Amino acid sequence: METIPPLFVAGFRHLIAGGLLFGWCWWRGLRPVRQQWFASIVLAVLFFLIGHGTLHWAQQTLPSVAIVLTSTGRARITPALLIGLLLGLLGVALIIGADFRTGRSDMLSSFAVLIGSASWSIGIVYSRSASLHPDSRMAAAMSLLAGAGLLLLGGTITGEAARLSLALVSLKSLLALGYLAIAGSLVAYSAYFWLLDRFPPTLIATHTYVNPMVALVLGWTIAGEVLTAGFVFGGLIIIAAIALVGRATSREAQALSKGERRAETEDDERGTG
Repeated sequence: METIPPLFVAGFRHLIAGGLLFGWCWWRGLRPVRQQWFASIVLAVLFFLIGHGTLHWAQQTLPSVAIVLTSTGRARITPALLIGLLLGLLGVALIIGADFRTGRSDMLSSFAVLIGSASWSIGIVYSRSASLHPDSRMAAAMSLLAGAGLLLLGGTITGEAARLSLALVSLKSLLALGYLAIAGSLVAYSAYFWLLDRFPPTLIATHTYVNPMVALVLGWTIAGEVLTAGFVFGGLIIIAAIALVGRATSREAQALSKGERRAETEDDERGTG
């Protein structure tokens, strides 16, 4: 964002990644229908316009997904899962709290964190029942393209277009944009949509705990930022949270799998009888 406004950074990276992925899927013979486009646009609003747009204003996220899933009856909060989520929240709070004390954060960015996290969590819930394309790569491509269009439109409406001068875009910004488009969007979201079809949402959402740690390590190694005891302690708590949530969701998935097999066995027995 050194020489490119934030919403346009997000829009351009998703446009490049979505265009490449969509072109490859189209070449393979995949053809989306209108209903799948509608679902992709809704998901793009939740994931990219709100969720990812606010992410460019804040570097931390909060674990609200389990609460949203429970309210919709799609997941069950067990004691281990609840402890893991609370630990993750505590770890992120320690990191954000240190940020407040050093004056590098404000109420607006913190409010954006809450909005973006909630929107992303709702998007995960929506993706479980939405009429997305059955191929995860095409589903990712469609959502990325829809998100790119919405972010670029949002940047234009908020006046970012007037601040964008292609002649002033630095080489550093172009290289960073290329990295975000390929690694951060094309690779990451293809993998993310693949995971959404195969693993519990609460387990997938643990990436929101890892994000602050990645930001801190990169800030320390590249930008020369100082890691305080609060940062390190918060990171250790986050690691423990990921382990607990992963263990809890793994047990839940195994229990569901056993229940499904038991139900199938009962149905077979009824059919035989």
